[in-house]
Amino acid sequence: IAKVCVSALTHNPLSLSFSIYDLAFRPDGSQLIVAAGNRVLVYDTADGTLIQPLKGHKDTVYCVAYAKDGKRFASGSADKSIIIWTSKLEGILKYTHNDSIQCVAYNPVTHQLASCSSGDFGLWSPEQKSVSKHKVSSKITCCGWTNDGQYLALGMMNGVVSIRNKNGEEKVKIERPGGSSSPIWSIAWNPSKDEHNDILAVADWGQRLSFYQLSGKQMGKDRQLNFDPCCVSFFSKGEYIVMGGSDKQASLYTKDGVRLGTIGEQSSWVWTCRVKPDSNYVVLGCQDGTIAFFQLIFSTVHGLYKDRYAYRDSMTDVIVQHLITEQKVRIKCRELVKKIAIYRSRLAIQLPEKILIYELHSDDSSDMHYRVKEKICKRFECNLLVVCSQHIILCQEKRLQCLSFTAVREKEWLMESLIRYIKVIGGPSGREGLLVGLKNGAILKIFVDNPFAITLLKQNTSVRCLDMSTSRSKLAVVDEHNTCLVYDINTKELLFQEPNANSVAWNTQCEDMLCFSGSGYLNIKASNFPVHQQKLQGFVVGYNGSKIFCLHVYSMAAVEVPQSAPMYQYLERRMFQEAYQIACLGVTDNDWKDLATEALEGLDFHTAKKAFIRVRDLRYLELINSIEERKKRGESNNQLFLADVYAYQGKFHEAAKLYRKTGHDSRALSMYTDLRMFEYECDFLGSADPKDTKLLMKKQADWAKNSKEPRAAADMYLTAGEHMKAIEIIGEHGWMDMLIDLARKLDKAEREPLSRCAVFFKKFNHHGYAAEIYNKMGDLKALVQLHVDARHWDEAFSLVEKHSQFRDDVYVPYAQWLAEHDRFEEAQRAFHKAGRQAEAVRVLEQLTHNAVVESRFNDASYYYWMLSMQCLDIARDNTEKKEEMLKKFHSFQHLAELYHVYHSVHRYMSEPFSSNMPEILFNISRFLFHNLTRDAPMGISKVDTLYALAKQSKLLGAYKVARHAFEKLQGLKIPSRYQDSMELSCLTVRSKPYRDSEDLIPMCYRCSTNNPLLNNQGNSCINCRQPFIYSASSYEVLPLVEFYLEDDISDEEAVSLIDLEVPRVQTNSSWQEMSSGESQCLRMDDGTEDPEDDPFTAKLSFEQGGRAFVPVLVNRAVLRSMSRRDVLIKRWPRPLSWQYYRSLLPDVSITMCPSCFQMFHSEDYELLVLQHNCCPYCRRPIDEPS
Repeated sequence: IAKVCVSALTHNPLSLSFSIYDLAFRPDGSQLIVAAGNRVLVYDTADGTLIQPLKGHKDTVYCVAYAKDGKRFASGSADKSIIIWTSKLEGILKYTHNDSIQCVAYNPVTHQLASCSSGDFGLWSPEQKSVSKHKVSSKITCCGWTNDGQYLALGMMNGVVSIRNKNGEEKVKIERPGGSSSPIWSIAWNPSKDEHNDILAVADWGQRLSFYQLSGKQMGKDRQLNFDPCCVSFFSKGEYIVMGGSDKQASLYTKDGVRLGTIGEQSSWVWTCRVKPDSNYVVLGCQDGTIAFFQLIFSTVHGLYKDRYAYRDSMTDVIVQHLITEQKVRIKCRELVKKIAIYRSRLAIQLPEKILIYELHSDDSSDMHYRVKEKICKRFECNLLVVCSQHIILCQEKRLQCLSFTAVREKEWLMESLIRYIKVIGGPSGREGLLVGLKNGAILKIFVDNPFAITLLKQNTSVRCLDMSTSRSKLAVVDEHNTCLVYDINTKELLFQEPNANSVAWNTQCEDMLCFSGSGYLNIKASNFPVHQQKLQGFVVGYNGSKIFCLHVYSMAAVEVPQSAPMYQYLERRMFQEAYQIACLGVTDNDWKDLATEALEGLDFHTAKKAFIRVRDLRYLELINSIEERKKRGESNNQLFLADVYAYQGKFHEAAKLYRKTGHDSRALSMYTDLRMFEYECDFLGSADPKDTKLLMKKQADWAKNSKEPRAAADMYLTAGEHMKAIEIIGEHGWMDMLIDLARKLDKAEREPLSRCAVFFKKFNHHGYAAEIYNKMGDLKALVQLHVDARHWDEAFSLVEKHSQFRDDVYVPYAQWLAEHDRFEEAQRAFHKAGRQAEAVRVLEQLTHNAVVESRFNDASYYYWMLSMQCLDIARDNTEKKEEMLKKFHSFQHLAELYHVYHSVHRYMSEPFSSNMPEILFNISRFLFHNLTRDAPMGISKVDTLYALAKQSKLLGAYKVARHAFEKLQGLKIPSRYQDSMELSCLTVRSKPYRDSEDLIPMCYRCSTNNPLLNNQGNSCINCRQPFIYSASSYEVLPLVEFYLEDDISDEEAVSLIDLEVPRVQTNSSWQEMSSGESQCLRMDDGTEDPEDDPFTAKLSFEQGGRAFVPVLVNRAVLRSMSRRDVLIKRWPRPLSWQYYRSLLPDVSITMCPSCFQMFHSEDYELLVLQHNCCPYCRRPIDEPS
């Protein structure tokens, strides 16, 4: 570390007969402008020669200034004039003030010139012809522009600093406490671009230095000076200030005003000082005419311990840098830092009058928080400073002093020669060791608790740098001839030496590695191997692992250096453990792989394992683990282990030779087999034994199966008779032609391979081939399942016709498939065919529910009819459920008719137009109303029914019915869309007569009684209780009367009697009323004397005697008298009985559907069938046989 922080080199001073009042550098630093007497002198700064004296002023020149662009400069004189000069030293302009010129300054941006005199200041710019002048109240002594050229500061004799804008208007006024007794003699703006605010340095003859912001706010306190300052000048980057005055010297200050030292002492006042742009050169101008030129050299003050580097910054700060994490912490001392020492958690900083001892806040290796531990308030003069855990060591030439942190001197050592190098080499707290190198070549070790120094060795050349290895067994020395010498400390033997070294450092993590720098190269040496070089500028000051700490100029850097070269040097000598230690310091992944491989081949399994763990090679780790396990079991044949290693590395022939040499031929064969090297395997066997050939064939087939040649593998398996393996390969690759050829060659007894072939045919949708295989095998069940899985229903049905035992296997999946495809009606029929009545009913119930929910009432009617027929089938086949199913049959038949009727009402109410005539809608609504006396089925609206009835009744003149319907509606919740129209209709119908049209009155065809339109008996006659038979399309009352057979007459006999059609004779016949217990019936007289009597030949005009309905019973004679054309028979399947109806108006043509047995007017039925191509009720196609 340099002894002096600032040194001065003086060019030959120029002594002139005039006082030097001002200086100015050309912006590029090539010329110096000097105000000397009444002349302006121009010097060359390179060698100090006078270029040219400029004449133009008649009196003393007080000030000069150079424009920032370097094109012109100005000079001001006591002759009250300003002269503008060009860079070619030619005067181009001259203007005057009323008083002598005190100072001039160029705007750094606009190049406007400010010229100040005793009574005013002027602003001139090249663009303007005139100079704008502004009066001031006091004499101006100095001036300066801000960095952005927006403001001009004026220092005055009355102690005021006036800050003006570019137009000369005052914006800020700073009044100094001393007033006129402290005239402002020099000001300067800090040129730094890093500062957030413009900072103005102000020096007055009250012997104070102050700093202000542009706003006029003072920064910090006044700095007291011991002289009258005449000049203040900042360095180009604003980090330092140069100041001179009545103390006859120029001094260096920080930018905050902390004095750092003297630049140069003179014999008279220093009137002016300037810093050469972008350099460390300073020029002074003195009262006696001396011009002195100095170069400032800032020495590096720093300290290093392992990965912590402390260095001086801005002369008064200490920055501690963690070289690994790149963290930095700044310690502001606010005084000149002279020395720095760092050791472990301690940091010592020497200031001019004291030494500060800092310690880390915690033991964390990454902690960067320092706090003051001790202060030694005493002035020390020393060349070197060292700090230990509890002491500081001061070095002054030959003397070493050990002081405690309380400034107590505990030890002192006097060396025989100058101390050139000193370093702490560690040790217990309070007993650390020091390594000391002397100018005479002696190297000593000193312990701070031992008054006696230990001489390690002595060489003939002076010591320049020292370092000791981690184990303290080796010592590296750099001497004055730049030679690096390495000694064994114990034997004092010189181990080796290397040239071109300026510094040396041992690796703290590896005993045998050191590095040294010199001649622009970094040299790394491991053990006694040749040196490895790479380019590196600077000095090596530390070596930790793979990081080398290098000091270049003023900056310290941690350079990551791969340790590949020394590692390979160890590997070449098969020193695997040492190579591993080097690799741990930092090498590439490829280097780790090479180390692992070399160690494995060298059978150093421990090192190889650690290296393979580092590169995460699990394959080799498994090999090493297996070898270690075999070693534990007692195996010790290294050649066998090496053979395994070669096999893993791909050196198969070498491995095979070692296997044979160790008597393990089988391992070689297994290796070649695993590698599919069958030719090498044959060569290794050296024979053509058929067994071996067969074995190789099987192995080749297995290999071909796992390789990219499956067809060859299949052929090999077929040749070897391995049909199943061949089928698997062929099937997996979808070679169907090859597979069918193989299947056709197989015998039908080979069921397993044939079945496997069929499975692959199914998988690849070759159902024809699969069917061929199943037919060959005679497996009908599998064939049926094949057709079902393929959805080939026609083929499946054809098989079922021949083999009925598979009926369930076909129809159940068929029904499920239909249901999945929303073909529920077909699915229901399929379930029915399969005998799955429960599933068939469940599907129908779901269909019915969905239809009702979706308001598809026509479909709901149809599904209910189908449900009723399903229940009838179940009742026929299942006697246990007969009663339950018959009950459901009648319920579903009733619901089917209701939904059939409501379909028309719903369409009428929801659609804008209706295709039905008013009479039909009236009949339908009335029929539905009579059937909704109790709770309405789901989906059927009483409101819609009554409203439709009311509207049609009103339209057809049945006003009584209409009013009754409207009255019923008033007790129901009416949708808002009907509300208005319903209320209006209800009012208007009251204006009509309270009666019904006689044309609408229905008549009973049995008793000829006219029935009211609203019948409390429902759809039966109020007189004879005979149920009305309605047309299923218009719901008019049909002229039909139901009659019943006597108990001893069967349906077949009754039909045969009716078919006889005996000619009728006009005779008197009469009804005979008979009573038996609670029953009452009408019976045709079957007297022998009048066998041809017919109860239907005339209108039955009689009064029925009771409330119970009396059915019409007929005997054989009556049946014989009936015409087949007049009788309609509902031929219900068992267990239901047939129903018989007699038409009383033969001229009225009536048609009955043979499937659902619904009655229609023939004309209506034919029209509906033409429209729908089926029965409108049960949807039986017209071409379906009865």
